[in-house]
Amino acid sequence: METPLYRAQVGSDGGRLLEWLLRYRGDKPMVVPGSLGSKGLSLRRPQAGTEPLAFELKEDRLVLGAERPRGELVLVGEDSFGMRVTETLRFEAQDYRLEIQLKLENRHSVPQAPEVLLAWTAQQKWPQGDAEKFQGQRPTRVVRLGSAGLERQAIEEISDATVDGTWIGLESEWYIAVLIPRSPGFKLVTTKGADGQAEVALKAALPMLGPGQSWEGRAQVYVGPKEYDRLRALGVGLEQTIHFGDFLYIPFLPMEWVCVPILWLMNFFYRYIPNYGIAIILLTVITKIIFYPLTLKSMASMKGMQTIQPQVNAIRAKYKGDPQRLQRETLELYRKHRINPMGGCLPMLIQIPIFYALYVVFSLSVELQNAVFLCFGRLFGMAIWICDLAQQDPTYVLPILMGASMFVQQKMTPAVGDPRQAKMMLFMPVIFTFMFLNLPSGLVLYWFVSNVLQILQQYYMNVGTKPKGGPKQVKEGKRP
Repeated sequence: METPLYRAQVGSDGGRLLEWLLRYRGDKPMVVPGSLGSKGLSLRRPQAGTEPLAFELKEDRLVLGAERPRGELVLVGEDSFGMRVTETLRFEAQDYRLEIQLKLENRHSVPQAPEVLLAWTAQQKWPQGDAEKFQGQRPTRVVRLGSAGLERQAIEEISDATVDGTWIGLESEWYIAVLIPRSPGFKLVTTKGADGQAEVALKAALPMLGPGQSWEGRAQVYVGPKEYDRLRALGVGLEQTIHFGDFLYIPFLPMEWVCVPILWLMNFFYRYIPNYGIAIILLTVITKIIFYPLTLKSMASMKGMQTIQPQVNAIRAKYKGDPQRLQRETLELYRKHRINPMGGCLPMLIQIPIFYALYVVFSLSVELQNAVFLCFGRLFGMAIWICDLAQQDPTYVLPILMGASMFVQQKMTPAVGDPRQAKMMLFMPVIFTFMFLNLPSGLVLYWFVSNVLQILQQYYMNVGTKPKGGPKQVKEGKRP
């Protein structure tokens, strides 16, 4: 199977996927023979165990693209009990979804009712030193959507169970292989294998089929990246596997409300300018425009606080022995000059959920994996400069630029309060620089651009509020 999105191989042993190589910013194998992948179709009988099916394939090669967007592969086989199975696999050129159409016909002279199994397996523990081919290749959790909602379980804790539900799969943070029943009668199955493997499957217990009777069923398999729009388009709630979390762990404040619009806007920019680094810059600009009135109010408040700071210090010195009088006189001074001491903080507090949502989006977005911004190739095995927005900057240039911009921003911000505290705040750029050294480049890029825009806003504010012609002189002995 050749498509623009993946290359696949289908074997005659149960229609098992021998290969599923994503073409998603590089080649990403979702099937590792013997360790990860499809077990194909098998029939199980309580008295005879599980029997794999040997199929005949009517085509050897199928190529899909713009001229042929869809195609199908028909596999036909019969087990030792005379159960004839026709499995039709339907592929699409621009989708990671595989549709499975099954037809079982009893060609034996006696009634029979085998169970149908479609399974996907992965190792519970991978060998030490066996590195992933790409970030997120190995599934870490079993995930399913049941009547009680989305349920997750660590792959090491899997147990034998059969439940009702909408779908079941194996997932990492960025990729998923999921089995979706599309006709009644399927159950969701988890199995802990004796050989250290975890298995998820769809199981259909067939009704008793007399000689010549048949049964049909449908299912889908999605094996690919956890792109929100693609998962949502399936219409079965798969987008819930992207766990945006809750703000401050408050259940009724899901971050999805903020993260999904941000992700949509970033992908919208990418459709027209295919560079996620530029998309992040445009997203930062939009964010700054939206919050510009709040930022302006915050700057004006800090500027006002700086202006009356000498008077505040004088009141503190005068009433340092009378805390109540000190508080009353200070509040009166704020009221007289129409300054809200919290005005510089509240606008920033309102923006905290947005900042946190951006962090979540940049950390979880599979779209940023292997997404280049300014990549000049490799030197001695090291990427120069930003060749993967989901990884840290290997040259540390971007975090250093971010720290420098933060230092400039602090030097331009009006100093309010204790001068010793202001000096201590100058260490914050150093602390943040070390914090950002190992964070995804996409997030550091956002923070750096945000700081640069904040510097420009602060410069505009400083120039706009500078008095023209200097202060007026007041003659001695006359009231102004």
